[in-house]
Amino acid sequence: MPPVLAFAPELLLQAQGVQAAIFDVDGVLTDGRLYIGEHGETFKAFHTLDGQGLKLLMAGGIEPMVISGRDSPALRRRLADLGVTRLALGAGEKLAMAQPLLDDLQLGWAQVAAIGDDWPDLPLLQRARFACAVPDAHAEVRALAHHTTHARGGRGAAREFCDLLLCAAGRYAALWASQTAALDRR
Repeated sequence: MPPVLAFAPELLLQAQGVQAAIFDVDGVLTDGRLYIGEHGETFKAFHTLDGQGLKLLMAGGIEPMVISGRDSPALRRRLADLGVTRLALGAGEKLAMAQPLLDDLQLGWAQVAAIGDDWPDLPLLQRARFACAVPDAHAEVRALAHHTTHARGGRGAAREFCDLLLCAAGRYAALWASQTAALDRR
């Protein structure tokens, strides 16, 4: 069975050539709400669709990077469970934190996509080849983005971003076929 997912051709052209993707956390991988316990511990909710998207992105040869102004044990645990290793957490200036990660991969900004939701993400989005926002992002972020996801932050937006990048790279259909091969044998 062929995949049904499709994106506008001009969007796919804009995202072609991406080899790394930068993700914000609060408002993108989560819904942006922080739950703080009485002892100061932070709780965050992550969506499984987004986690699968990150895994598929890695399988498709696109390196995920997470750059967040916050750091927490919950976030580190989630990223470790997913196998995401390129991190800059507790980042005051996200652009300064991104450059060493890109240098390590020997990539320039023309090979990078980024997704964010608020002003601290703007420097990354301005430099990236492909900039994406979530629908509940700040108006300035949405205005700068090449694409605003249909899914909200923490509710599949990161997965939509991953799927778009995989389609633009021409890798989505092969990943889909590898997942559905077992269905064909029934």
